[in-house]
Amino acid sequence: MSENVELDVRQLVPMQRHQSIFRTWQSLANGTSFILINDHDPKPLYYQFDAEHHGEFTWDYLESGPETWRVRIGKTANAPAGAA
Repeated sequence: MSENVELDVRQLVPMQRHQSIFRTWQSLANGTSFILINDHDPKPLYYQFDAEHHGEFTWDYLESGPETWRVRIGKTANAPAGAA
């Protein structure tokens, strides 16, 4: 995956969103990222990433509402291979 890949979770039911996002992140090669598109600020997701993958991910807001949020989420170069 590269930074050009977008994951739009707006059409998914809420209980499927985090699962889909983490599956996408786990499939990344170290040093790459994807763009998350969401209909609300995914700040709780950030806290979950920080709790489970501290120091292994990057998080950069590209757009912050009011209707659409776009966040570049990456896997750091030092993340364990296949971090789950």
